[in-house]
Amino acid sequence: MTDALEVRDLAKAFGGVKAVDGVSFALREREMLALIGPNGAGKSTCFNMLNGQLKPDGGSIRLFGAEILGLPPRKVWRLGVGRTFQITATFTSMTVIENVQMALISHHRRLRAMLPFAGALYKDEAYDLLELVGMEDQSGRACGMLAYGDLKRMELAIALANDPRVLLMDEPAAGMAPQERVQLMELVARVVQSRGVSVLFTEHDMDVVFGHADRVMVLDRGRLIVEGTPAEVRNNPDVQAVYLGTGAVYGKEKGADATPRAEAGE
Repeated sequence: MTDALEVRDLAKAFGGVKAVDGVSFALREREMLALIGPNGAGKSTCFNMLNGQLKPDGGSIRLFGAEILGLPPRKVWRLGVGRTFQITATFTSMTVIENVQMALISHHRRLRAMLPFAGALYKDEAYDLLELVGMEDQSGRACGMLAYGDLKRMELAIALANDPRVLLMDEPAAGMAPQERVQLMELVARVVQSRGVSVLFTEHDMDVVFGHADRVMVLDRGRLIVEGTPAEVRNNPDVQAVYLGTGAVYGKEKGADATPRAEAGE
């Protein structure tokens, strides 16, 4: 079976600092894979290279076997790689459904024909995406009036507008209340199953990581130091020493009983 995303020897340096140093991993189909690490480990740099925002110094990035290294973000997006960001960015004066329609209009290459008919384009498709993320009852509200958790759900609907095969999520639960974090990640898990999406996400909340990831990778100083199941990573002495803190016990991991929660700071 072809991996959804295959990364080999990915590298990026800024001056004499190796932000990402020979990183290799594979994201499997229908998998939720977490990338964690302390502040400055290289997570954001890695993400920015995967979706084309940053040009790598070397390596290989294959999407279902096809090389995408060096492609600009728009081409990567059109090939089926969606992304959400730590800080949401929406058209605040537009309604929820209009924001999703804008993403769909771009996906269908209708930008030139957009005005004055934008309000009628792909409205049903946009509503279906909002229904998928539980936002259909707020479709007519202005985005500037939404609570932060609702903005995150709307951002997920927008990220799904290009029908991605791979979804990159940069700290999806950042800034959310604990219960909202659980609800959002349960929603993402349902999307993985219903739409066959493979998800790579970064996160500092260990409840989110160990509660929802199928596998976990740990990045430190630009290098992957550990990769395995949540239990393997949580109990790895190198991870405890370098990142999680020796002896720390973290939140409920996938398929395990709940334990006290701790968060890794930026």
